[in-house]
Amino acid sequence: MVGSASAQSWRVTIRGDEAIAPPALIVAELKTALPSGRYDLQRDGGGPGVVAEVFEDAGRSTIVLAPGAIATESVATYRMERIPPDARGILSHDGSRVKVSFLGQPFTEYVPDSATKPYYFPVIGPTGAPFTRNFPMKDVEGEDTDHPHQRSLWFSHGDVNGLDFWASDPLNKPKPNDGSIRETSRKILHNGGTVGVLRTTDDWLGPNGKKVCEDVRTVLFTGTASARVIDFDILIKATAGPVTFGDTKEGMFGLRVASSMDVKPQKGSPRGGREQKGAIVNAEGLTDQDAWGKPSPWVDYTGPVEGRTVGIAILNHPDSFRYPTTWHVRDYGLFAANPFGWHDFGQNRSGAYTIPPGESIRFRYRVLLHEGDTPSAHIPDAFRAYAKPPSIEIHAE
Repeated sequence: MVGSASAQSWRVTIRGDEAIAPPALIVAELKTALPSGRYDLQRDGGGPGVVAEVFEDAGRSTIVLAPGAIATESVATYRMERIPPDARGILSHDGSRVKVSFLGQPFTEYVPDSATKPYYFPVIGPTGAPFTRNFPMKDVEGEDTDHPHQRSLWFSHGDVNGLDFWASDPLNKPKPNDGSIRETSRKILHNGGTVGVLRTTDDWLGPNGKKVCEDVRTVLFTGTASARVIDFDILIKATAGPVTFGDTKEGMFGLRVASSMDVKPQKGSPRGGREQKGAIVNAEGLTDQDAWGKPSPWVDYTGPVEGRTVGIAILNHPDSFRYPTTWHVRDYGLFAANPFGWHDFGQNRSGAYTIPPGESIRFRYRVLLHEGDTPSAHIPDAFRAYAKPPSIEIHAE
């Protein structure tokens, strides 16, 4: 019998086409329905067990687990049983905000209404330190104070039907074409012990309050002992007429790394005269300024934070619009995926795109906060686990 809600135990088969180094975090949609909750997987033949979480959305079940290393063309089988839920949950409301924790420690906070767009701050990595810049939410001596609209981790664009949603910010000089993004609904889809899923809808508004478009953001939070992970699945919908995303470098899925990670320190950088500096590398091996404007499946930005080498990798899913995306990644700490800035990035064609009325485009990114440099964090393996996770088959016993 195929997996069912009444079953108490299941057989699980994980088939890997490509080698993936641990922790090999897998988020995969299942072909069979399973009840939401926590599960214990014991591998046939012995070995350490694996705890997985399953959540349901619109009749589909998704499993999240980190089964360790996966070999090329490998097949592993497990016996799976439900285990009691973790009553804590990693998501909690604090007024209009949503706080996220992992393994009992602060992870990040969703802030929907203190600026002209929602953002996440702080964003804390597995070392316990913030990996994104504090400014302008918090003043830290010696930290970069340029571009106040670059608020930690956000999603916006500088030219949407001629309106600027990127540089619009309460701390910048107002412009006649400033836009704003406002949350219109929110739902916690899952709140487990190691996995949380938040869905919001947002209206993109002109200065006169007229709606330009809307989005649906499904954000998954999880991690491992050595990494923190945020998966973004964003649908832009043309519900108020055609929507044109203009060709500008000022966009789109962005974060600002901690100032100590900057490749090129600015005046007042906390790194001062120290020799250690940040580094940028993409999937093709292009580094630092050479990675700017280039298409790539992933980019990793590494550098020192509180004396330890850490990194933030952004992985672009093959299902995402214009994969592999081009990157607006700067040596002063800006790190953004932008599939529209082709002219600014040196291409001889326009990157502008119009969504016809009633249609939509989809963006998918994984933010991976890790310890160590790019090789030690196995970023190519992490991308493979994200872009093409091993197949998982489940059958009730």
